[in-house]
Amino acid sequence: MQALRPKENFMLLTAVLSPAEEGGYIAMNPETGTTSQGETVNEAIANLKEATSLCLEEFPAAFTAHPLITTFDLAHA
Repeated sequence: MQALRPKENFMLLTAVLSPAEEGGYIAMNPETGTTSQGETVNEAIANLKEATSLCLEEFPAAFTAHPLITTFDLAHA
């Protein structure tokens, strides 16, 4: 008889990555506000997944839509 696995909830979330001044990347999840970093894109995303998972364990949330991510031009002095 096969053991039953706990039901897992899968979520499709957003990751916004920016180069860090000291090298590597800063990763942010706008749905939860969690932020992490890593030396590579893959490491930054893996760290963000862990941080977001821990956040959602403590503060469960239900998301109905993804944020709209876009860019814009800005002229400044």
